[in-house]
Amino acid sequence: MERAQHLMTRIGLAAFVLIPCAASAQIANMQQIAQDLGVKCEYCHARDDQGRARLNVAKAMIAMTHDLDARVVQAVGKPINEVTHVSCITCHRGVAIPGQLSDILAKTALEKSPDAAVAQYRELRAQYYGHQAYDFSEDMLLSAAAQVVRVRPAASIPLLKLNVEFYPKSVRSYAQIAFAYTRDLDDESAIAALQKALEIEPDNGVIRGQLEQLKSYRRR
Repeated sequence: MERAQHLMTRIGLAAFVLIPCAASAQIANMQQIAQDLGVKCEYCHARDDQGRARLNVAKAMIAMTHDLDARVVQAVGKPINEVTHVSCITCHRGVAIPGQLSDILAKTALEKSPDAAVAQYRELRAQYYGHQAYDFSEDMLLSAAAQVVRVRPAASIPLLKLNVEFYPKSVRSYAQIAFAYTRDLDDESAIAALQKALEIEPDNGVIRGQLEQLKSYRRR
């Protein structure tokens, strides 16, 4: 009888320890998710329809993450401790709604204005530069401008000039500026942009060839 009571006491103590530990682990997990998304708990747990909608999305995304993580382990055929795990930060990188910055800026430039896209870039750079959230490299703005120039050539030029501001030796930016000006039927400005590119890279045969061709066939 005493042995049975002793066993029940041990089981009770174990349950007392395990339940708070499980709750603590869950809280830590939720805190990590909030950090990965760059939000606070209220973002999903708000007592309104929007909060409930976000909570439902969050539950679905957590389930998806676990499923992807299991699929990665299965696909690579390595022990679980040797596999790079999928988590919220894999895609979100500190922002609530993840997306490529080039796509975000291109959309803003086309749907609002190039000035709005430039302002958006500056705001996001001030907030996130040095973090994992967005790519602020030279190539990113080139990619954004490439999406815009196909639709509205002139709207891509402010993005490319912004790139030159942060990357003043960006020959590719000047080359894209020249291309945008030719699409906008402004050959003189295109020539000036190519000349600037050659000042940076005097031996760039491609740029020199483009410049000579444009000078020969420019529209009057």
